[in-house]
Amino acid sequence: MAKEIDRYTYRVTWSEEDQEYVGLCAEFPSLSWLEKNQGKALSGICRLVHECITDLRAQEEEVPKPIAMQNYSGKFMLRIPPQTHRNLAIQAAESGVSLNRLVSSKLY
Repeated sequence: MAKEIDRYTYRVTWSEEDQEYVGLCAEFPSLSWLEKNQGKALSGICRLVHECITDLRAQEEEVPKPIAMQNYSGKFMLRIPPQTHRNLAIQAAESGVSLNRLVSSKLY
């Protein structure tokens, strides 16, 4: 199990409101762990994720797949206002690149 929880996407950041570090896991957005120490915040969220996975399995519920283990095609649909689409198409044409290349460069 320890290896499995290591594959999830963790982040530790400072919470000005709580005056502590907060440990977060992207695959479990409802979970967090507060600690005065950054390392303990990471350890805490890892333990909490482990407990959550154990509970989900005991209840025969679906366990989120780690983002790192998911396959991505490199394509996604995006809906934008027609005027924004037009403006981007103009920018792409003026830059001599495809609309896809222009938008991709803006996202990265």
